[in-house]
Amino acid sequence: MLKVNNLSYFHEKGTGISDITFELKTGDHLAIIGESGCGKSTLVQSLYGLFDLDKGSIYWKDEEVRGPAFNLVPGFSKFKHLSQEFDLMPFTTSEENIQKFLSRETPEENEKRSDELIALFDLEAVKHQKVKTLSGGQKQRVAIAQALAKPPEMILLDEPFSHIDQFLKHRLRRRLFQFLKKENITCIFATHDAEDVLPFSDFTMILKKGEAIDFRTTRHVYNQPKNNYCASLFGDINTLDPNEFGIKWNEDKILVYPHEIGIEENSKFKGIIKSSYFKGSHCLVEIDYNSECIFAISEVDYNVGDKVFFQIDTEKIMKRLN
Repeated sequence: MLKVNNLSYFHEKGTGISDITFELKTGDHLAIIGESGCGKSTLVQSLYGLFDLDKGSIYWKDEEVRGPAFNLVPGFSKFKHLSQEFDLMPFTTSEENIQKFLSRETPEENEKRSDELIALFDLEAVKHQKVKTLSGGQKQRVAIAQALAKPPEMILLDEPFSHIDQFLKHRLRRRLFQFLKKENITCIFATHDAEDVLPFSDFTMILKKGEAIDFRTTRHVYNQPKNNYCASLFGDINTLDPNEFGIKWNEDKILVYPHEIGIEENSKFKGIIKSSYFKGSHCLVEIDYNSECIFAISEVDYNVGDKVFFQIDTEKIMKRLN
């Protein structure tokens, strides 16, 4: 179990993270999200033991994770950390990099393990290719495979798919998180992509200006966002007056996702299309309603200036919130 209590660390310029407390069980996956500069990378690095904390403590099971003042080699030995800068050997092959931390006494087992990871991350074509010749996305995949070759008890990832081509990202993301669950490896990853978060994290922490303003199960964070900032990290959001739209709610404003608003001819709410964005299975339309901007989902691609009637799906909203 990971126990983090009042973790605080500040860089020389004053930025950092403050009073962060949470717990995870073995095998849990935690996504850390927030705007750029909110402290995501600092938190991931602190959890790995790369900094001497200003305050607080980190325990993995019964062992304290300490910073470089207590360790000759910074970093907690039972964890693996993959930063946005890959720690790879450029003049050796992908296979050799993946086998870097494996025991030399078991070459057959090493090859079997590396072949498994090479297949998992679609690296067969560059198995014997020197790392210096690889693309950024290929290097990122080699770095992830290297981190998993000798299975850690926890892996910390900082924007793990940032360099990977879109056509590979979806498959590799599924494979990685399925592999981690199968191996019961705890995972903490910082990301800006909601597609990393919703399907693959058990818990989500939202950071803002170095503070954790939410930490709950991912479903609760999404279904019951604490404010507009939290909701907007998952995509477009509407902040509406519940009384105006007949929604029974005990606050002045209610947060409504675009998929909870549909185009309906029989509705009493009428607006003008400002923009329409083709999304494949649907369109995201921006509606001007009494000088207020409302995002909704439509199966029809409207033209700018078209008049439309829309309806708030109150039942869907209340089911999400309750």
